[in-house]
Amino acid sequence: MTETPRTTSREVRLVARPTGLPGPEHFTLITTPRPVPAAGEVLVRNRFFLIASSLRMMISEGAEDVPGVPFPALRPGDTLGATTLGEVVLAPADSGLTPGDLLVHRRGWREYAAVPVADCERLDAGPADPVEAALGHGWTAYAALTRALRVEPGDTVFITGASGAIGSMAGQIARRLGAGRVVGSAGSAAKAERLVEEFGYDAVVVRGAGPVVEQLAAAAPDGIDKCLDLVGGEQLSAAVAVANHGARIAVMGSLSGQLAATGTGRTAPVSLDSVQLLLKRITLVGYSADDDPQAQPEWARTYREWREAGLISFPHQRIAGIENAVQAQLDTAAGRYLGAVVVAL
Repeated sequence: MTETPRTTSREVRLVARPTGLPGPEHFTLITTPRPVPAAGEVLVRNRFFLIASSLRMMISEGAEDVPGVPFPALRPGDTLGATTLGEVVLAPADSGLTPGDLLVHRRGWREYAAVPVADCERLDAGPADPVEAALGHGWTAYAALTRALRVEPGDTVFITGASGAIGSMAGQIARRLGAGRVVGSAGSAAKAERLVEEFGYDAVVVRGAGPVVEQLAAAAPDGIDKCLDLVGGEQLSAAVAVANHGARIAVMGSLSGQLAATGTGRTAPVSLDSVQLLLKRITLVGYSADDDPQAQPEWARTYREWREAGLISFPHQRIAGIENAVQAQLDTAAGRYLGAVVVAL
């Protein structure tokens, strides 16, 4: 991937904070001089970055840095950020890095980045395609399913937001962990069909096709034992209603808020029946894979074994060119894609 470094770099900046869903008018693509790394920084040629619905939380009106949130608030004029796979161009002599090394960092949405050494993670040998190792959300789903939920053979598992970057991996992983039935939720019948045919799901409830709780009760007639919730709202409420005694629910996302037509994307109200929580002894917990960093190397080994055996795949869409990144972000929010969405620079 090595190339002669250019003297300029293109990047996408925030023009104005949206008060609802962002549009193309909120962003601009500019050409700027290539950054010069300061002491302790690495010059990185970014190769791929991940499109994420959480961007709305960073850019919306009134956004502020929140303790525990791994992405900072952005202001007009700031360059956007995202998880990124890049290649070292220049590195400090004492950094342990050399030109050509592959790194993971969070300064995406730009072709070149100057990144503090402490904010870089060198990508070790892994799958033939480093994008899978760097930008796949498999380890996030794996950590939740094995740590927060502790999926056991025979469990019925419900995964909301099943067609997203995490959910499309989570169904496959739950199946490999021995789940007896895997049910998901998606935004269209076409996605539901693909999830069942390709990605380990037994049934999928479709947003807008009727009350979610009724669809879920039909898809999981014996109730659900574990739920990985990436959406919130009506879908989390349905999970509580259909849960079995002793069920575990891990909340990892808030897509119902992030994709809402109004608001800031930083809240996701939900109505829960607390009597059900009490009578069924349901465990409801907020969870981040960062809570269990030891799951990442374990996942890397497990994924390699499953991948080589043809037992799992990495559903994703690659969009070529930073000039198409904003549209990719808007299309992702609109539900156009299934799996992770990656911009190739």
